[in-house]
Amino acid sequence: MTQQRLMSKKKPSFPVSKKLDAFLEMYNRKIELPIFYEDLLRFSGSVVVYDEEGNDTLWIRVYYSDSDRKEIDLSLKKVYSVLHSDGTDHIFQYLNIDAVDYCTFGNSKPFRIKVRNILNENFTYFYIKKADASRIYGLELEHMLSPYNLNYLVCKDTLIEEHIAGIPGDIFIKNMLPHCTDSEKSQLAKEFVKFNERSMIQLLGDMRSYNYVIIPIHDFDHVVYRIRAIDFDQQCFEGKLNVYRPQFFKENLKMVELVSSKLLENSIEQYKVEERSIIAKRIISTNKRINRLISACKTDKISLPENVERLKMEIFDFTHDIKFKKCKTMGEILNLTLDFVKRNYENVSMRQIIDKNINIK
Repeated sequence: MTQQRLMSKKKPSFPVSKKLDAFLEMYNRKIELPIFYEDLLRFSGSVVVYDEEGNDTLWIRVYYSDSDRKEIDLSLKKVYSVLHSDGTDHIFQYLNIDAVDYCTFGNSKPFRIKVRNILNENFTYFYIKKADASRIYGLELEHMLSPYNLNYLVCKDTLIEEHIAGIPGDIFIKNMLPHCTDSEKSQLAKEFVKFNERSMIQLLGDMRSYNYVIIPIHDFDHVVYRIRAIDFDQQCFEGKLNVYRPQFFKENLKMVELVSSKLLENSIEQYKVEERSIIAKRIISTNKRINRLISACKTDKISLPENVERLKMEIFDFTHDIKFKKCKTMGEILNLTLDFVKRNYENVSMRQIIDKNINIK
């Protein structure tokens, strides 16, 4: 664990390239929407949103003039229908837009929309953000390479994301981790090792505790925990390799201590191998889709030249694969990183076949 500053200055937003746009259209991520991010900026007033303990959440609840409110509510219901249903208006009568919140913290400055079903009081959220190419790459890689599917849509300069339910990591670490049993802490330690490995392989940066959620799942007589990223803004941008390794953020210190106290070195290595292997299998199974995404990413500008130079050298020092030295873009680094994981998995599998004299027909 290092206390030095890992993150550089604020990351700029990168436009969607023609190749990425074509990819989004091919896989039904691109769609016509009735409202855009800029439309929601026309709010006429706001109030601060506090949590149950009276702390500022860094979100503000925004309000619109009467002339705008009706049109905005209808448009947001249409977005909900496209994202979660068949896109028709027959469910509008059952929906109510309870709140539109705006986050003033972070790069993306998203709007959070609370939608309630008036028949049973169930509610959910979705988010409207400015479309940023690096964020879209992060969402798509998470969809293909992690255990979780992601639902998102893009229209011009607007990105719609579904809500990812879970307990924010910082809140869980502060309020719930101290009360976990020893077996639950061991299981959490295992999940953090796998999450750390997955983030590094996908080059998903800035996984501080408030950028992921912890999801408790009740399984027979015990609770299983899963860790899931919720912020993809720092995909393939930073030049420091440690930015892509959650273990190096001070906000995750308690989780790192948990790994040290609950897992032996052999177990840690075992869980890393397990995660690399399953990611390799996903790369193989999503072959055409991920190749098209990487093809777009390789020619895209989603970082700064100095970040590319630094990261490729740090990964070369980490892997000793000389191919990284030739990379010119973050997409090329990402491509080699995934290929490195895939090749090592396939080489090990082939050695096992040879060692066991298995005849493949």
